[in-house]
Amino acid sequence: MTEPAIKHGTAQRNRGTLFVEDAKVIDVRTYPGDQFIIRLDAPRCAARATPGSFVHVQCDQSIPMRRPLSIMRASADGGWIEVLFKIVGDGLRALAGRQPGDIVSSIGPIGHGFTPDPARPATLLIGGGVGIPPMVFLAEHLKNDTQAWEPLVIMGSEIPFPFDLAESSITTPWIDDAVVATMPEMEAWGIPARLASLSDFDGTYRGYVTDLAREWLRTLSTEALARVEIFSCGPTPMLEAVASLAKEFNVPCQVSLEEFMACAVGGCAGCTVLVQTDEGPAMKRVCVDGPVFDAATVFPDRNQTDARQV
Repeated sequence: MTEPAIKHGTAQRNRGTLFVEDAKVIDVRTYPGDQFIIRLDAPRCAARATPGSFVHVQCDQSIPMRRPLSIMRASADGGWIEVLFKIVGDGLRALAGRQPGDIVSSIGPIGHGFTPDPARPATLLIGGGVGIPPMVFLAEHLKNDTQAWEPLVIMGSEIPFPFDLAESSITTPWIDDAVVATMPEMEAWGIPARLASLSDFDGTYRGYVTDLAREWLRTLSTEALARVEIFSCGPTPMLEAVASLAKEFNVPCQVSLEEFMACAVGGCAGCTVLVQTDEGPAMKRVCVDGPVFDAATVFPDRNQTDARQV
């Protein structure tokens, strides 16, 4: 069995692209389930942020360890970014207590984001829980791009969604008429989006996000599937299921991984994951080599993985 190697070349390419900013809190919005959306005045980060990138924030001066948070929205013109988080531990609890005008030290934008293929404009975005923010960012990016993209967004949560549910007027004939709940921003952007949950929230699809995605994919012809690409972020079991779904329908898939991080800039190698490459298995750092990876390299066939490691 060969030992996977850690390759450091990607970190070199990130130099000069990360910015340390004293970001001023502009707004704090609270949602059920200890969920918060904070808007930060961080113009240098906002100017370079791309869907899938994240920021490393100091929650409080008394807590030296920073927290990585996916960017949910960014405005280069307005100079702000938004992040969504759920309170887990003292650090994020302290961040939730910040008020407009407070200063939060941030490093970002960090990581390599999603790279949609123009040859596959039918983009399927699947987000679960705190994996929703990158999907929102990507959806808004596709809406504003000059390329004629055709996004479909599916989001799931077992706690209340971190936004007020809206009833969509955008038709989705491939699912039951009662499934109408959406995110207000998606409706305003003209992007079809539906919500999935096992918690029986009004207007949502009862099931997993992958179940709802399969409802759409199985209506498509071979020619239509050739125009589809999947993008996803969420808990690892969900991402593994999404990768399996992509393989089932033979469509490419990019996933944004969620891992515990210490430095978040490639120095400590504490967030490494095993990735299959053309040269064999390699340990990649989620912070600077990712967080976005080809799903097939992170969740390959088990038999294929075993063969490569012999």
